[in-house]
Amino acid sequence: MDKVAIVTGGAKGIGLGSALRLLEDGATVTIFDLDEAAIASAQKDLAHYGDKFVAVKVDISSDAQVMKAVNDVGTKYAHINYLVNSAGIQTYGTAEDTSEELWDKTLGVNVKAMYLTAKYAIPFMRRAGGGSIVNISSVQALSNQKNVLAYATSKGAVNALTRAIAVDYAAEQIRCNAVLPGCVDTPMIRATAESFAGERSADEFLHEWGLTHPIGRMATIHEIGQLVGFLCSEKSSFITGSSYVIDGGMTSQLPNKLA
Repeated sequence: MDKVAIVTGGAKGIGLGSALRLLEDGATVTIFDLDEAAIASAQKDLAHYGDKFVAVKVDISSDAQVMKAVNDVGTKYAHINYLVNSAGIQTYGTAEDTSEELWDKTLGVNVKAMYLTAKYAIPFMRRAGGGSIVNISSVQALSNQKNVLAYATSKGAVNALTRAIAVDYAAEQIRCNAVLPGCVDTPMIRATAESFAGERSADEFLHEWGLTHPIGRMATIHEIGQLVGFLCSEKSSFITGSSYVIDGGMTSQLPNKLA
């Protein structure tokens, strides 16, 4: 039976890195994304995979759109094996200056969407005799910087959602795990760098950001994709309900004492 995967936010960043790993492993991959330009770029770059790669424009915070998109994939291939929830947004604000609209949008994209995709994919995983769900969280679910109230809250919720799904469906061989990256060289991080670089160039800012990791750099999307691929594969068949930190040691260190 061919392996069938859905990757949300799969046209760029961690989602693209995950989709590439699954394609390399022989899976048929459908990506959901809202960014038409990124979809077009991914379709061009991955055209050599032929009908093993499909891209669909989907607003993953919309129940109706997610239901249709997932059902289309499940009906087309008769089953779904893997679901990688990578779509997400980075937002900023404290308790006082985060608007209700921004709060709802952040939780809608970063948490609600994962519940929706799982809700509609799980019945098709049953048809396959099991499956694997991988939710992209963040180290900010564990310890966070200032001014990220809604974002940090959403990532903490992703970890809880992951555990709940894992417990509910383990007996059906449907596994669910979370991946918690540190800083990853993605379009989202580069956009953040453009906003906060100040007098420095974005590349200088990103280099300095990379140095906050003991390993001395940010991760690549392909390194995160390697972990996602492992968690989807049978090599991780006894792993469920777990949260994997992949941050180059960033959350393991205490701040160095200043001279």
